[in-house]
Amino acid sequence: MIYETARHWREATEKRVLFYGMSGLGKTHLSTLLRDAGDWFHYSIDYRIGTRYMGELIVDNAKAHAMQVPFLRELLLSDSIYIGSNISFHNLAPVSTYLGKPGDPAKGGMPIEEYRRRQEQFRRAEINALMDTGYFIERSQRLYGYPNFVCDTGGSICEWVDGTDPDDPILTELSAHCLLVHIEGSDAHTAELIRRFDRAPKPMAYQPEFLDAAWDDYLRENNCEADEVDPDSFIRATYARALAHRQPRYAAMVPWGVSITADEVGSVRNRADFEHLIAIALERGHGVAI
Repeated sequence: MIYETARHWREATEKRVLFYGMSGLGKTHLSTLLRDAGDWFHYSIDYRIGTRYMGELIVDNAKAHAMQVPFLRELLLSDSIYIGSNISFHNLAPVSTYLGKPGDPAKGGMPIEEYRRRQEQFRRAEINALMDTGYFIERSQRLYGYPNFVCDTGGSICEWVDGTDPDDPILTELSAHCLLVHIEGSDAHTAELIRRFDRAPKPMAYQPEFLDAAWDDYLRENNCEADEVDPDSFIRATYARALAHRQPRYAAMVPWGVSITADEVGSVRNRADFEHLIAIALERGHGVAI
């Protein structure tokens, strides 16, 4: 780890952290709080995915839908209108909308083969965005003079790394630049995330092997064909399963850094609170050098 002790962390003139864990536990909240402190550069992995690595795919998908409407088709072909993606730190909907949901097209689904293709596009994009972290640390210092850096990752980071592998290329790269900070939720947090998702299901990114198993099980358990699947029903049925699948993968990443709880995050009101919390986490000895 780049900070081996609480004292090392407190005395560091350049503090660099990377948050990971389930969505909805406070990663973006902490990142925004630090950014608003004034001397922290905020690097959002999802924003990088949507602008650098999937921006063209997202826009082309919107254009493909527009081309199906005669009125818009004529305007597009004559360069009379422009279609773009208005993605921001606070609005990442273009990415999730592009990922979509598999199932009955009449209910907003897409063929499973297309869904798998977009999942693979996202996997490559997220890995590339994660591996850009070192570049953005250097860029934030060189161009803007930021001494501190926070990387806000998506919930699917655990799908592409193996915390038990001491040579994992992604974790090796990230831990060389940042202190990896796991935000851990309780059973109550997990239950609330499931309730929240059930009210408003949204697209997710999955390991290919996990997706194949979940899809095959859903078809068998519901005795239906691929084009009969209700898209929202499928992703609702898969969400809790995905959280259970991810928990041990997050846990395997903890030795690469430190772990804090979502309840502890909820008590952070300013930069000083955050720096104190990380010092406590280091003192607890959750992290060991890999």
